[in-house]
This record gives sequence, C-alpha cells and structure tokens, in this order.
Amino acid sequence: MEEVIIKDKEKYLQENYPFLDVPKLTDKKRCLHCDEIITVGDYKVYRDENNMEFIYCTNAPECNGTLIDWWPID
Repeated sequence: MEEVIIKDKEKYLQENYPFLDVPKLTDKKRCLHCDEIITVGDYKVYRDENNMEFIYCTNAPECNGTLIDWWPID
C-alpha cells in the first residue's frame, strides 16, 4: 500500500466518506483497532494494489483501522 498525500482533507472527506453525517475534521473518535482516541482530520489515505483508496486511522500504517472502525467517544 502506498500513502496518498491529501492537500484538502475537508474536501476529500466530504467526497469520499461512505456514510451519512460526515464528521468534522475536529471531531474525536475511538479507533477500535488501536484503541486510541484520534482526531478525524489527522486521517491518512492509502492506495492499494488495485488503485482503491481507503481512509485510515491516524496511526497507520502501524494501525490498520479504517473509518469503519471509528466509534464515537462515550
């Protein structure tokens, strides 16, 4: 996998977030893979061997959690 540098993270998130209610870049979430509290705007994007891009945890590549693994903080 190759990291993709995103210059406009707000626009990228708006255009590529697959669920309703796109979070704000300043929102905090808990990544279920690394159990860390992350700031949404610190996300990383990686491209796989099929040129598919995925939004990953801020702790990637050590953490393989993607946005589906981000949960609200209680």
